[in-house]
Amino acid sequence: MINKNWDKVLEPELKKEYFENLGIFVKNEYKHKKIYPQYKDIFNAFRYTDYDEVKVVILGQDPYHGDKEAHGLSFSVQEGVPMPPSLRNIFQELYNDIGVKRTTTDLTDWAKQGVLLLNSIMTVVKDHPLSHKGKGWEIFTDCVIQKLGEREKPIVFILWGSYARSKKELITGKNHKIIESVHPSPLSANRGFFGSKPFSKTNQFLENFNITPIHW
Repeated sequence: MINKNWDKVLEPELKKEYFENLGIFVKNEYKHKKIYPQYKDIFNAFRYTDYDEVKVVILGQDPYHGDKEAHGLSFSVQEGVPMPPSLRNIFQELYNDIGVKRTTTDLTDWAKQGVLLLNSIMTVVKDHPLSHKGKGWEIFTDCVIQKLGEREKPIVFILWGSYARSKKELITGKNHKIIESVHPSPLSANRGFFGSKPFSKTNQFLENFNITPIHW
């Protein structure tokens, strides 16, 4: 369903009744409503970033709900779509932190380097944020975080905002690093997101373990 390694790690979860019910619900929603991302893109985060290759997790809550924005990677939007304010602030902090001036809104290149761009809720109705909250996605993605948290190989978990930070308890491995701050949303970015230096901190940690850093 996703890819070989993820399917192996998540096999017991994919067989559970709640996940089967979630699949039925999601397919029905796509038949009758405008849902994002496109059906084929729901599991892109897992397709681009294999379980064994995850170096960093950036956790979002649910996909962008505007037209043609979401494509299965948290905070990433497809090219040619206006940049959402949160992503604009992420890029501003990226520049302030390590001097990278990024204009490409599609973060697939991060995903291919080992950055799992995971939304806790993986689908959404057009123009209705959190519309698929409580349907089963959170159970599934909590399991994903737990499985990664149990891994011995170090991972950086980047948790922006109170929702993402609430997942800390799922990360049990002693070798991992948690980087947390307020959300990059314009409503909170000035209260601790700007100046938090998540990108340099991430690469420093990876280099300390002789893991190739991310080319942000």
